[in-house]
Amino acid sequence: MLNINKNLEGEKLTIALEGRLDTVTAPELEAELKDSLEPVNELVLDMKDLEYISSAGLRVLLTAQKNMNQKGSMKLINVNETVMEIFDVTGFVDILTIA
Repeated sequence: MLNINKNLEGEKLTIALEGRLDTVTAPELEAELKDSLEPVNELVLDMKDLEYISSAGLRVLLTAQKNMNQKGSMKLINVNETVMEIFDVTGFVDILTIA
């Protein structure tokens, strides 16, 4: 299960993720991002309560990063140890901006 909480302030969108970003829930986040990114030039993903991310979730993040590279910036905040380890192993630490 994944809870997605959005907060839009001008052209900055903050999305807090809670739960698991996996094969079942990744399409939900993908659809949410597709619908929400048009007016946005800064995307912040708060991963404080994200318990797990699978390859399907990584793909959604990679797509979002590519989209935001063309129009602004994307960063991940509050990444916990478990998720950071997945980013390390997959090399995503070199692709994503993690604050």
